[in-house]
Amino acid sequence: MLKLTLYNPQKKIVRELEQSMKKNEKLLLTVQKGEAQYANSLGWLDTGKWADAKTVEFIEKLAETIRKDADIFVLIGVGGSNNAARSVIEALQKDGSPEILYSGNTLSPYALTRMLKKLEGKSVYIDCIAKNFETLEPGSSFRIIRKFLYKQYGQDAARRIIATGTRGSSLEKLCTDNGYTFVDFPPDIGGRYTAITNVGLLPMAVAGISIRELIQGAGDMQRSLRTEGTTSNSAYRYACLKHIFYNNGYKIEMLSSFEPQFRWFNKWWIQLFAESGGKDNKGIFPVAGEFSEELHSVGQFIQDGEPVIFETFLTTEKQTDSLIIDSDGKNDNFDYLNGKDFHDINQAAYTATIKAHSEKLPCMTIQIDRVDAYQFGQLFYFFQFACYLFCRLMGVNPFDQPGVEAYKKWMFEALGKN
Repeated sequence: MLKLTLYNPQKKIVRELEQSMKKNEKLLLTVQKGEAQYANSLGWLDTGKWADAKTVEFIEKLAETIRKDADIFVLIGVGGSNNAARSVIEALQKDGSPEILYSGNTLSPYALTRMLKKLEGKSVYIDCIAKNFETLEPGSSFRIIRKFLYKQYGQDAARRIIATGTRGSSLEKLCTDNGYTFVDFPPDIGGRYTAITNVGLLPMAVAGISIRELIQGAGDMQRSLRTEGTTSNSAYRYACLKHIFYNNGYKIEMLSSFEPQFRWFNKWWIQLFAESGGKDNKGIFPVAGEFSEELHSVGQFIQDGEPVIFETFLTTEKQTDSLIIDSDGKNDNFDYLNGKDFHDINQAAYTATIKAHSEKLPCMTIQIDRVDAYQFGQLFYFFQFACYLFCRLMGVNPFDQPGVEAYKKWMFEALGKN
């Protein structure tokens, strides 16, 4: 089970944490039950609602059909519509599955042209994910890729096109009119909370990920966080610590890791907390540190720059890979590494980093067992639940995103949309 630890805690922070956890106990109980005012956004709170046995069976059957015939599967979506799936796929996909490409997350003609060239001569399936089928990036990408498919396959293109949207939407009508496969986007979940639904699970299953293990991990975390009290609830503790650091002047949180498999998970985490918590001139700005590479760049700011950052390290307990360094007989002054495993070297770098950084800024660790589907399920639910709590502590709505819509008015006006 996931473990949260405050590293080298200061007495002042420990005292404030105890006070905060006691003071906000009623809020925890309320969030555990789910608040009526957010009922239209809490479909994720019970993983069984949108990831039940019937849904899983449908997803696995559809994914297997795609896997048997596809060389490439294109996931068309932006933000919450693809971040969760991509974070798992990029970390865990094995050889032999269809290649997963991503579109609908850029308006760059360079990137889109390169993506289209990769499709040439390949067996291609696509999934356009759009809860609100008015978002420009996925809508425009869907159009150009549909055109490519019809040019390559004729009317057979229809069976290769899947769309995930809400019932009654223009996207559903497009599917009905043209014979595309339509998959439900839960109406009571916003994009960034949809990891354990059709939105995230279908692309993961196409990539050969065990979605049953991922759902199990999320379900186990749900049962823990929605029943545990203030002293043992890790998500509550994390949310309270974030709020305390914010009140102490730390306006940036860095999620740091020494494991590149978390690279795309970082993007999901950044969106979750930026879009949920950055409102009403409040919020903690979320950033990610990919170590050890960025120790040679942002590490300088962390150690010697303005103290505005607190750091959360995402770590694993068990070693999954091994690579021993042996001498090659050349005098390169690195013989002190002879016989050492890169796992141990990486661990030494992590230990040294958190020790050095904690002398300057608050640090905590979130440790999981290993990087696998079950643990990803745990992480998704943990952070979603913690985000809900943190936003309520901040006094902002965890589920809307008015700022995301602000630029669209001017963009649509420039493009001549009525």
